[in-house]
Amino acid sequence: MNFLDENNPIATPIQFGSVNPNRSSSSSYAPALNSLPGLQMTRRGLLRMGAVALGGGVLADLLKHEAEAAGSSVTEKRSVILLMQKGGPSQLDMWDMKPDAPVEYRGEFSSIASNIPGYRVCELMPKLSQMCDRLAILRTVYHTMMDHGEGMHIAMTGYAPIRNIKASGQQAPSLGSIVSKELGWRAGLPGYIAVQREIGFGRSAYLGIAHDPFETFGYPTSDGFRVRNLRASDGVNSARESNRRTMLEKFDTLRRDADTSGAIGAMDTYRRQAFELATSPQVQEAFDLGKEDPKVRDRYGRKSNAGQSMLLARRLVERGARFVTVATDYDRPWDSHDDNFTAHRQNIQGYDHTVSALLEDLEARGLLEQTLVIIGGEFGRTPRINAKAGRDHWPTCYTTVMVGGGIKRGVILGTSDSLGELPKERPISIQDVYATMYHQLGIDYTKSYLNEANRPVQIVNYGEPIQEIL
Repeated sequence: MNFLDENNPIATPIQFGSVNPNRSSSSSYAPALNSLPGLQMTRRGLLRMGAVALGGGVLADLLKHEAEAAGSSVTEKRSVILLMQKGGPSQLDMWDMKPDAPVEYRGEFSSIASNIPGYRVCELMPKLSQMCDRLAILRTVYHTMMDHGEGMHIAMTGYAPIRNIKASGQQAPSLGSIVSKELGWRAGLPGYIAVQREIGFGRSAYLGIAHDPFETFGYPTSDGFRVRNLRASDGVNSARESNRRTMLEKFDTLRRDADTSGAIGAMDTYRRQAFELATSPQVQEAFDLGKEDPKVRDRYGRKSNAGQSMLLARRLVERGARFVTVATDYDRPWDSHDDNFTAHRQNIQGYDHTVSALLEDLEARGLLEQTLVIIGGEFGRTPRINAKAGRDHWPTCYTTVMVGGGIKRGVILGTSDSLGELPKERPISIQDVYATMYHQLGIDYTKSYLNEANRPVQIVNYGEPIQEIL
């Protein structure tokens, strides 16, 4: 650290020692102090000089808190849209093609050049091929769940089920439920919204029903699409609703003192939120696709349920929703054990059209950097084509795409082997993907909750944020 000789203020600084780079943050103040002669007389500069007078450790803490505050202001604005290709899309027919593999692996589709030099994608994705420089394409994601139920459980919670999934049901809180619990409602909108229905294993488990998703129900392609439970019953005007609310509040005061469980307080919150949903013009407008420019609706695909669902998701995050799920269902199931190429030929074209529309729309509105879009299924499909011209379940090496929300652009991460069967370079666990998501939202993914057995369970018990895309 350098200080001036007090007897000669313009003399050569006296050396008090060097910084050991292996020390903890308490010794990391020296580089900051070395820049003191150039400090401007701002509030921050004065704070720094005051911290010097108190000791370097104080300055380190000050700078740490400033950095955390700046980071929290960024993460506070972020949202997530999870596009779930339920059933499992074929990575070898979309993002990780193997044109040099034997025909029983490479399949029917040809590849086209993307806008990243040397990287090629399926010929059926011309729009997305020209957006790859905005994406982080993770080609070596893996877990060990072969069944749809188990695969969806780990894909929606980050946890492999430890008991029979058909008998026990959901065993850990969903990603959206964790976000709801940690970050809560914003701008009058629930912390977790499922466009149409909850995708599967997307509920709150032991976190409580307050963190289940708000489901919109209905079909967004319908001209008469309305979100269920957002309007008062027929014949109930605002005056009657206000009187009902006042009466309930008075009734609660009669029994509040007798309540020792906290249930009434919880119901107060739940009812207040429901009341706000049903009466707020801003909330009503957020869910109203009829407010969209017809040209925008056309770009997403008027007859595409997935496309209109993505448009609704964009409206919701634009207005403050934190976590929104969309099931990206097209003409055929992604679960293509038979006739994989007919199914994927139809689906991939719809996928290319709708996902590119969402990403273009988010970017045009300045929302992409604050909205993390995660795209993938519960697993991929087998590299080897089966006897029915289909591909089966394959969780061992598949592709997930992340874009926006502060994620680095134009990254192709992970390399599979020549047949696409196993990760060759940089395997990525599905827990790594979700640790990255929580990190980008400012959520401590190592935090624990008590489960129904009163045992602590971490939000993510395995995996770390993916540093190459941060």
